[in-house]
Amino acid sequence: MEAETNNNETPEKEVQKKSVKNRIVHTQPPNTLEPITTSEVKTTAAGIPAILTSMKIALKEMGAVKGTLTLLKVNQKSGFDCPGCAWPEPQDNRSAAEFCENGVKAVSEEATNMRILPDFFQKHSVEELSSQTDHWLGKQGRLTHPMILRSESSYYEPISWEDSFELIAKEMNSLESPDEAVFYTSGRTSNEAAFLYQLFVRQFGTNNLPDCSNMCHESSGTGMGETLGVGKGTVLLSDFEKADAIFVIGQNPGTNHPRMLTALQQAVRNGCKIVSINPLPETGLMRFQHPQEPISCLFSSGTPLSTLFLPVRINGDVALLKGIMKEILEQEENAPGTALDMEFIKKYTYNFDNFVEEIQSSSWDVIIEQSGIEREMIRQAADICIGAKSCIYCWAMGLTQHQNGVANIQEVVNLALLRGHLGKPGAGLCPVRGHSNVQGDRTMGIYEKMNDRFLDSLGLEFGFDPPRKHGLDTVDTIRAMSSGRIKLFIGLGGNFLSATPDTELTAMGLRKCRLTVQISTKLNRSHLVTGDQALILPCLGRTEKDIQKGLEQVVTVEDSMSMVHASRGTLEPASRNLRSESAIVCGIAKASLGERSRTDWDGMSSDYSLIRNSISHVVPGFQNFNERLAEKGAFHLPNPAADLQFHTPSGKAEFTIHPIPIHSLAPGRMLLTTIRSHDQYNTTIYGLDDRYRGIHNGRRVLFINVQDLEEQGLHEGQYVNIVSHFGNEERIAKQFRLVPYPIPFKCCAAYFPEANVLVPIDSVAEKSNTPASKSVEISIHPCHI
Repeated sequence: MEAETNNNETPEKEVQKKSVKNRIVHTQPPNTLEPITTSEVKTTAAGIPAILTSMKIALKEMGAVKGTLTLLKVNQKSGFDCPGCAWPEPQDNRSAAEFCENGVKAVSEEATNMRILPDFFQKHSVEELSSQTDHWLGKQGRLTHPMILRSESSYYEPISWEDSFELIAKEMNSLESPDEAVFYTSGRTSNEAAFLYQLFVRQFGTNNLPDCSNMCHESSGTGMGETLGVGKGTVLLSDFEKADAIFVIGQNPGTNHPRMLTALQQAVRNGCKIVSINPLPETGLMRFQHPQEPISCLFSSGTPLSTLFLPVRINGDVALLKGIMKEILEQEENAPGTALDMEFIKKYTYNFDNFVEEIQSSSWDVIIEQSGIEREMIRQAADICIGAKSCIYCWAMGLTQHQNGVANIQEVVNLALLRGHLGKPGAGLCPVRGHSNVQGDRTMGIYEKMNDRFLDSLGLEFGFDPPRKHGLDTVDTIRAMSSGRIKLFIGLGGNFLSATPDTELTAMGLRKCRLTVQISTKLNRSHLVTGDQALILPCLGRTEKDIQKGLEQVVTVEDSMSMVHASRGTLEPASRNLRSESAIVCGIAKASLGERSRTDWDGMSSDYSLIRNSISHVVPGFQNFNERLAEKGAFHLPNPAADLQFHTPSGKAEFTIHPIPIHSLAPGRMLLTTIRSHDQYNTTIYGLDDRYRGIHNGRRVLFINVQDLEEQGLHEGQYVNIVSHFGNEERIAKQFRLVPYPIPFKCCAAYFPEANVLVPIDSVAEKSNTPASKSVEISIHPCHI
């Protein structure tokens, strides 16, 4: 086991007692004015810089031997699933180095040799810690002991596991209603822990199960569910080798899913054409140097990826997609039988005639104005689509996090149906999930509106009647907390405060809780902005061995393409005091539910095969779970839409009709989209550089078009305050440095979580309730520093 060494040098401070109401805790990262520098935007992704960066990080965080041995187990059948993104691994012929630069960062962040011991919290009050950056907080090391922040204190102190569970049980059982508690879930959670968590919550009597999916791909699930009858992607990794064309829409694979670049490179080498649609040009879609091809890295500029780049205006996707489909329909009209797959349309789709009528009536002037793309470029995209017998349509949060996010997804579905790009090799829909098991968590029942079939099976398996009233999603949880209706918050992983919109409102809601509980591996801002009392419960990471009653356990995850596979940690735990997520959930459930539950929590805590037995009885597609896992190590879940079976009211795939969003911005107003840097994963900040975009040593930057700078009388490097406008409300984010960037006119971009404070809680996607973080109306105001 790694020695538990503290990394803190701050002198001892006497513990001061004070009321929670007097804690002065910063809810947002400080406005530190780092000496930000800029360089040229990179045009090639990965290559030698990725190799050197990976080596440097692994050596610094883990050391040479431990780092090498750990990385060789990432995404291997005998190893563990990367705790980063949900991009799938090849089922055969895996590389010995089946990881990317950002995977190295994710693994190193978890497997770091740094530790936070109890005396760290004796030296640092929550006020002091909240004045640090998110980057600094994360770099302090792994949490090692259960800690409690009592209502009269500003300092966390140690608490036993048993006393932690007793405190949670006391609070839960003192609630007037189970609906006064909410239970959040991060996408890192394993299938086994997620299944236990939702079981415990529903036995307690509520469906208040907000999760990170509410904030990212909820629009995908809603949009595809309505039109295809299933909310998951319809392709496999092997389909990328067979595709004639791939559309990548509202997605930055080079930073968010870097291993996807390998699949895109192979597709291009096979003759595939890639169309990139995004407001910002992303390096990862320009040119790629595979780090495992040393000759190419040394003597070649890499593989060009995108055949066509369409720099769409922020939230101009509906207009652009309609334009592409209008071109396809016009070609079909001019040369019948050349552009549409009428056999597919007649046999498998519904509402085609109404859809065609609406597309034909759409104005080219409106399409071009709202998309920001000239008709010739739209025609080129249509020609690529028409020329492809098989085409994959990929997307991420650039499509989902808008008021019309569901409509965005359904227009992509319309395009696929128009060409019959579904249910055959090399073709289909591919929402690329962000976190490693966010899709699996939903499959396991982490959903506030789970269907009756699942609830009936769950009740039958465990002998209880699950609640049927829909619970709170993430946005509604924030509203309920801020109004004082929620007394208890439990977070299974994640960083709720920093991940959610409307940062100040979220913070106010958390402070109104009687108890907030965070099950975590690393320190983050959600541990500092708390309820009257707070618990930190440290858990095992994906990289670590999970030993229960002397037996090594295996967990499972589901990737973006519905492959379920095993994950086995290989490192000794960071502390002997850590417990697994499953063991923590079972401990809370047993203490809180007592004799009201007939579930064998102790048994499932010590033997995860018992959990999988129950999953096989409850969750469709998991029959004989343990046997299939032991035999093959992985299996694919069924997807009716991929087999051209549609569980929709019509029994067919349904064309849908949506108006083009019209953005009429007042003078001086712009649309802001939030983005990640190359040195972060979700809310985890690995470093202060964004190598691909040429940003170094800072994060408070605003990317802006040069023409907008000139029109507003601003200049490069100037510091400004950003003000968001929604109805009569305004929110402000202070001291951002202006950086000219090739982004469409009247559009700009900033990193989250720093910009999350600008996202209004009531600005959400219709139907999915996803925060509209990708289209925030703002104005820019010079500030003095």
